Amino acid sequence: MKINKTNAARLLDKAKIAYELIPYEVDENDLSAIHVAESLGEDINCVFKTLVLHGDKSGYFVCVIPGDREVDLKLAAKASGNKKCDLIPMKELLPLTGYIRGGCSPIGMKKPFPIYIHETCLQFPYIYISAGQRGLQLKLHPEELIHEVRATVCPLF
Repeated sequence: MKINKTNAARLLDKAKIAYELIPYEVDENDLSAIHVAESLGEDINCVFKTLVLHGDKSGYFVCVIPGDREVDLKLAAKASGNKKCDLIPMKELLPLTGYIRGGCSPIGMKKPFPIYIHETCLQFPYIYISAGQRGLQLKLHPEELIHEVRATVCPLF
């Protein structure tokens, strides 16, 4: 089966970052990272999801956290220099990032946003993030991702 490269994968190629594109079976009724981890036979703690938030001072920013966790809005606000923040409404995701729910990658969004990744990413030799479409994950070294998207590593839950 031929896997078409996504924009996120092309950006990693351009940056000379090693990665694997890993397909999985999409369940339209379950777009959770937990489903992705089960489909891949991987530990949920190394399958990260990408969340877009809006802060009262900084505007939009991105949090990348393990798939079975909920972002702590107080910690996210603190990390991003805001007093408070909230997840954006789902209808804003595509126009803002160019990605849909279940296929949002921290790499290659329409505009660069500040990115914060949970500190547990450094416990793994590789992590999974969305490749930018449903049914496809990028497997890469967390340090490479952090460097490429200029992410801040911090506690988010």
